[in-house]
Amino acid sequence: MLQTDFNDNTLRVATAMLKAMAHPIRLSILHLLKDGNKLTVTQIHETIGIEQSTASHHLGILRDKGVLCSKRDGKNTLYYIKHKVLGQILDCMNTCACEE
Repeated sequence: MLQTDFNDNTLRVATAMLKAMAHPIRLSILHLLKDGNKLTVTQIHETIGIEQSTASHHLGILRDKGVLCSKRDGKNTLYYIKHKVLGQILDCMNTCACEE
C-alpha cells in the first residue's frame, strides 16, 4: 500500500488528470491556455497547426478528465484550465525537461 496523504479517490482523479496531460498535443494546448487564457478550438488548432478535429478530440479528453472547462460565448465555446495551479505543473515540467 502506498504511504501518502492522498485518499483512494484523490489518487484515482490525480492519476487520470496526469495521464490526460501526458501527450505532446495536450501539453501544447495547456501551454496556450495557461495564465488564464480562454481560447476557441479554432484559435487552438490554428496556433498549434493541427486539424480542428484533432484539437477537438484532445480538448474533449482534457475536459473529461477535469483538466479543462469550457463555456459558451455566443456561437463559440471557450476552453480554459480548470485549476490555475495546473500552470505550475506545466512550468515545472518545462523547467525539468530543459535541464536534461
